[in-house]
Amino acid sequence: MPKTYLLKSKPCLLIPKKILSLHSIKETNLMEFTYTLAEIDTIAEKILPYLQSKVVIFKGGMGFGKTTLIKTLVRALGSTDNVSSPTFSLVNSYEGANDKIYHFDFYRIKNEEEAFDIGFEEYLYSGDWCFIEWAERVEKYLPETYTIVELIQIDKNHRKLRISELAN
Repeated sequence: MPKTYLLKSKPCLLIPKKILSLHSIKETNLMEFTYTLAEIDTIAEKILPYLQSKVVIFKGGMGFGKTTLIKTLVRALGSTDNVSSPTFSLVNSYEGANDKIYHFDFYRIKNEEEAFDIGFEEYLYSGDWCFIEWAERVEKYLPETYTIVELIQIDKNHRKLRISELAN
């Protein structure tokens, strides 16, 4: 987690490679959907136009459906590859209709340097899709702008999905 410092009488976040004023971070809520798990394919198609950045952070608790949603997004992007969770490999790559797609799961990493060791920053700046679960564990490597897809569990079969854009 970045630390807050007071620089020239303004609160600032100190993040490796950049210093951001708390006033310069802007999160814009783009869209919100409520859906059932049976509607996941339809939801994937609906949200693609709202993914303004190709770096997409997926937030939500364990078992909320992040990986399931990513699997359907990979298919919606034209991939016929077998999509699986990269929990142990950290990253899986897929061929989409027009782009490569990288799916990261950082739940099991012990420190941020493990992400650096697999070339995480190179993936982020490749121009290809990067779908990232548990991104808070690699926060210092995230680009200045990315899309956030937050999953909120309403009950066993219903989810709320909120899409927002974070820009510095």
